[in-house]
Amino acid sequence: MIEVLQQRVNGDQGLVRRGRYLTTCFLLEVGATPWLISIYEGRIVAVAQGPFVMPSSSFALRASEDEWKKFWSRRPPPGSNDLMALIKRRALKAEGNLQIFMSHLRYFKEALGKLRDGAAA
Repeated sequence: MIEVLQQRVNGDQGLVRRGRYLTTCFLLEVGATPWLISIYEGRIVAVAQGPFVMPSSSFALRASEDEWKKFWSRRPPPGSNDLMALIKRRALKAEGNLQIFMSHLRYFKEALGKLRDGAAA
């Protein structure tokens, strides 16, 4: 499912424009499966599935597979509908250089929201 993230984000010109000052690589962990997502000026240029020996990333977002399934459902339940709500409930761990994550928070919320059931491509 994560494989379609690149196509969906890059197909949304408003979202790409919002991230035009964002160039980074971050780790998204869905349960035991790690994904490295590389972003260059708001466009996702690579999505690679682990395992990785020593992944190099600015920050990491880690949550169980069940929590991500709730977040990516068509109508997420309260507390699972937003990245910050997941962090508040301690279901999502954000680690690393969080300045990058927080300064582009809306971009990451919208980008990861593109994986929701029924999300527009």
